[in-house]
Amino acid sequence: MEKRMIFVTSPPACGKTKLSKRLATEIKHIVYLDKDTLIPLSKKIFEVANEPYNRSSEFFKKYVRDPEYDVIMDLAFEALKYENLVMVNAPFTKEIRDNEYIANLRGKLKDYGAKLTVIWIVTDPEVCHQRMIDRNSDRDVWKLANWDEYISTVNFNIPENLRDPDDEGSLLLHYNSNDELTESSFAKLMEFFGKYD
Repeated sequence: MEKRMIFVTSPPACGKTKLSKRLATEIKHIVYLDKDTLIPLSKKIFEVANEPYNRSSEFFKKYVRDPEYDVIMDLAFEALKYENLVMVNAPFTKEIRDNEYIANLRGKLKDYGAKLTVIWIVTDPEVCHQRMIDRNSDRDVWKLANWDEYISTVNFNIPENLRDPDDEGSLLLHYNSNDELTESSFAKLMEFFGKYD
């Protein structure tokens, strides 16, 4: 059975965690990793640096963001040694549109006998805005207070650069703006992953 590293990705508040946990429950033999698990450690970095906690700040981008991704990817590759499917829930905002990063990642995965699957969640920005309000998280305080500035920097376009014509599982789409779309999209995802049972 081939191995796969699965990224569940989208802009914030599109439904990554809900989808990831549902997939992790339904799919057998899968390791689930959530980058948000690292947030308590990251908060300590802000604290010791005497910086206000703001995950949209230049401080975060310079000192916190990339180490979070480095750690979650190290954990993912470690898990891939022991299980066929490893799923990472994280935005991967710049990584998924960086062709060099993706090429290097696919090369490393090949050494593990694995392929990359990216599940991109397609959601309307207005839906994300409401979900961000509803979840009432401290990580969203700046975004909600500066919504127009924040949303102008967010790319909701499907990352077609990830699609590999030789791998049907390279880019999977999950439509998540209403319940009907969510259920039909989830059923299609399960059709693909059903072969791993």
